[in-house]
Amino acid sequence: MLLAIDVGNTNIVLGIYDGEELRAYIRLTTATERSRDEYGMLFLEFLKYHNIKLSDLEATIISSVVPQAMYSLERAVEQYVGHPAIVVNNEMDLGLRIHYDNPKALGTDRLVNAVSAYTTYGGPVIVVDFGTATTFCAITKEGDYLGGAICPGIKIGAEALYQRTAKLPKIELVVPDKTIGTNTESAMQSGVVFGYTGQVDYIVRRMKEEMGAPDAKVISTGGLARMITEVSDTIDTYDALLTLNGLRMIYDRLKGE
Repeated sequence: MLLAIDVGNTNIVLGIYDGEELRAYIRLTTATERSRDEYGMLFLEFLKYHNIKLSDLEATIISSVVPQAMYSLERAVEQYVGHPAIVVNNEMDLGLRIHYDNPKALGTDRLVNAVSAYTTYGGPVIVVDFGTATTFCAITKEGDYLGGAICPGIKIGAEALYQRTAKLPKIELVVPDKTIGTNTESAMQSGVVFGYTGQVDYIVRRMKEEMGAPDAKVISTGGLARMITEVSDTIDTYDALLTLNGLRMIYDRLKGE
């Protein structure tokens, strides 16, 4: 079995794969001060809860955009799981041709998403990952990773309204019934949710034009992806497990080399 770990700025997601089957997964809050032993205990409790033996884990693969979390996390895998982790990096042969000015500056989460989307859905494909930041990745039919866009996540925008104004309240991020809000909360929800969706759709349309691929598939993933997908005009498919599945695909590719 494979332990796949996706370390994001807001959440760490652990998944256990038995071949291509995802046996179990859990989402944790990212805490850079967490110690090796705390991670170790979390691993053991996670396995115990799902009746998976530690000896069943043959490998661990990690993708991370949080360098501060990696020392304790890697030490925990080595000590408690019993083997060194494979850490995805930009120098691995992931089956895509990277057209980025500085490939080393490309976040591994974006690479993993690109591998997963291209392998699962084919190309041309655009990936929109709704995390702490929202990232867009464009991959051609031939497997060329062209680049993309990065913008503040929807939660950052909503929190900025609350924190930087004197009277606007903190709101729940839900799709409002209508665009014209009749109170402060619904007006803010309209502006944040529909305004953000409009931004996403505009960027996707521009990317399709620049790619010369009007029929490119658009895949969403990440914490608030389902909500935006419901109201978006351009997103075709919501895939909650895109990143975890990408880690499994990368491990299978590396194992086969």
